[in-house]
Amino acid sequence: MDDHPYREFAFSVNSNDTIEIKKTPVSMNEPTNHLWKYNEDKILKDIQDYVTSTYGSHYCSHNEDYKDIQTIDLMAAKDLAPGFCQSNILKYGSRYGDKDGRNKRDLLKVIHYAMLLLHFDGHYTRKDNGLSEFR
Repeated sequence: MDDHPYREFAFSVNSNDTIEIKKTPVSMNEPTNHLWKYNEDKILKDIQDYVTSTYGSHYCSHNEDYKDIQTIDLMAAKDLAPGFCQSNILKYGSRYGDKDGRNKRDLLKVIHYAMLLLHFDGHYTRKDNGLSEFR
């Protein structure tokens, strides 16, 4: 099976007037891989930047002993995280276009809560939802 099903093709005519075709594998990890036409690479970067920002903001404790604990961790400890995530997906999704117009931040929150829901519903679960890492 081909490890690189997506390729770039370069055509050239050699000295014998023969057409040469050069196939080059395209990595799906490259920021611009010529396969995504809807700015997905930029969107993924914005999502990554947004999610990273939540780890150093008001979502975390100001107490040094608990600085790595977020509100969602407390929700997870009470088995409330999946419902909390789903509710926030509805909240931010339904207000998109109404509050502050077509606010990109609301959509980033929808995506982030969907990612968290994937985790807390067991699609990408770590042992005890990662809570033991903060003890």
